[in-house]
Amino acid sequence: MDTTLNGQSAFEKIYEVVKKIPYGQVATYGQVAELAGNKHWSRVVGYALHANPDPEHIPCYRVVNRLGEVSKAFAFGGENRQIALLEAEGIAFDENQRVDLNRYQWKYIHF
Repeated sequence: MDTTLNGQSAFEKIYEVVKKIPYGQVATYGQVAELAGNKHWSRVVGYALHANPDPEHIPCYRVVNRLGEVSKAFAFGGENRQIALLEAEGIAFDENQRVDLNRYQWKYIHF
């Protein structure tokens, strides 16, 4: 699989997209992959977020799966830490520990 696009690595493109997810909103792995240039990169998004070199400026905790679930293997403190970070931004979870994507998913304009 080619993981470069316009001279940038997949990880660089993914980080660029994740930096744009607004406070109080989330994006899915697939959404980030598509915005990064390849809708088939969902797993690459996961790898990139796990290797995030700058979590203070690349808010990887704002990325959830297609069901609105946080990562069981959140690299920066586990799933409870990811939940806490999202709740601190006003994002609520349902009884199944899922984010309501209809309410909180980033409604982006392609860039």
